[in-house]
Amino acid sequence: MPPPQRLRSPSSIDHLRVAIVAPAGLPEVADVAARVGASLHRYGHTVIDRPAPEGDWGESGFHPLPAADSAGAIDLVVVLGGDGTMLRTARWMGYRQVPVIGVNLGHLGFLADFSRDEVDDVLSEIAAGRFRLVDHLMFECELIRDGGSHRHQLGLNEMSVLAGPPFSMIDILLQVDGELATTYRSDGLIVSTPVGSTAHNLSAGGPLVRKDIDAFVFTPLNPHTLTNRTVVDSAARRYEVSVPRPNEGSACVVDGHVFAPLLPGDRLRIRRAEPRFTLVETRNHGYYRTLREKLHWGGGLRGAATPVAGPITTPDGAS
Repeated sequence: MPPPQRLRSPSSIDHLRVAIVAPAGLPEVADVAARVGASLHRYGHTVIDRPAPEGDWGESGFHPLPAADSAGAIDLVVVLGGDGTMLRTARWMGYRQVPVIGVNLGHLGFLADFSRDEVDDVLSEIAAGRFRLVDHLMFECELIRDGGSHRHQLGLNEMSVLAGPPFSMIDILLQVDGELATTYRSDGLIVSTPVGSTAHNLSAGGPLVRKDIDAFVFTPLNPHTLTNRTVVDSAARRYEVSVPRPNEGSACVVDGHVFAPLLPGDRLRIRRAEPRFTLVETRNHGYYRTLREKLHWGGGLRGAATPVAGPITTPDGAS
């Protein structure tokens, strides 16, 4: 389902219905939420506070907010927290994704990219139409067990198959469009989206993939064969992963949550999901700036000057 059109039209962004979501019960979060809410009110937006304990962030739990096609639909979500909170928010919204601004209260903040001190500037940019909506690939993971669909899960970052206890290597078969691609003998396999390429995939030696590319990244964990390297392939293809002889503790993990323990004969199907996770970017926060700052790129030249950002294309195509 595409994001609401109000945020895509510069003529309709003077009044937005904005939900502030955050982990409940943390004093710092409450203080920042109050500041963000005050800023939103100054710009004439309607604010709906949605703090919630982490245990309440199940898939599609974000709504009972009004339906996406109703007059009271949420136009924008401001997330307070780190990248983990952003992932929980994507999972919370489920199949009704809403454009998101992430205010980083955590550590790296690849997804939660704005600092708490930048909120006023971001809202000013939105009011002036100087922003863009960047859609990001999401995926569905489906577990096939005993010949039928056992369960499925929507994800944003990655699906991982992990060998688990007793921590011996396992064989992982990868099929692409029904054809056997390879068998990984390894400690596991990460199937990552471009958004997730800076997470578990990066730690395992996988490549960075620009966030707006529709592709999956397949990175084996400690493969026994040195010729097993990361593969990047189109998200339009059909992928299936299976483990003929899993360990007792082998499991499938989606975005840091155990999706299912793996049994002999289980198959995991991974495909591009219909909803897209949508981030709001401003002219001062682009893809490569995030990489420079979060990964400390700079050629070892501390304090090197940062070039002035070029013009940004507004939602109507103007500069």
